[in-house]
Amino acid sequence: MKKQLILATNNKDKIFEILKILEGLDIEILNAGDFDDFPDVEETGGTLLENAVMKAKSVYEKYRLPCLADDTGLEVDYLSGAPGVMSARFAGEGCSYADNNKKLLKLLEGVPPEGRSARFKTVIAFTDFEGKIHTVEGILEGIIAEDRKGKYGFGYDPLFTVADRGIRLAELAPEEKNRISHRGRALEKIRPIILRAFKIDT
Repeated sequence: MKKQLILATNNKDKIFEILKILEGLDIEILNAGDFDDFPDVEETGGTLLENAVMKAKSVYEKYRLPCLADDTGLEVDYLSGAPGVMSARFAGEGCSYADNNKKLLKLLEGVPPEGRSARFKTVIAFTDFEGKIHTVEGILEGIIAEDRKGKYGFGYDPLFTVADRGIRLAELAPEEKNRISHRGRALEKIRPIILRAFKIDT
């Protein structure tokens, strides 16, 4: 049995975080940079779950190796759950993290702190050797601040104040963020499922 797992994403920031969180597994973790023909799966699903499953299935069907896909969204209550599944493209196709942050701040202009509740949600889909899909979810509650702060992280991290810490996600060093984040929580749930699939004793 080949101990290889493919990360079904082209996002370098996600790849870096996932590799750090899954560090220590006795598995070779491959990503888009290891292939010349890595598929660029269009995220057309209406939910994070649909997109994660779509990516995991597409990459598995191409290479016939276990795959792990992540889809993450920021849900802002004042915006009825937006940007949600559109989080990466909130300000339009080809937009930057800064563009998305700017649009979000504009939409929340004048909204008091008690109206700025939000959560990060990560859905992980893992396709095992037989093509069976396993899914888990990780959630981190917080509040959208009125300005950007912090030098770490990416995406909406500079705007997201962690609810029980009163500190921006982008102010947490990577190791600390990975311990408490939505992605970290989802990956901890999927870890034992991956180990069972690879028949690795814990």
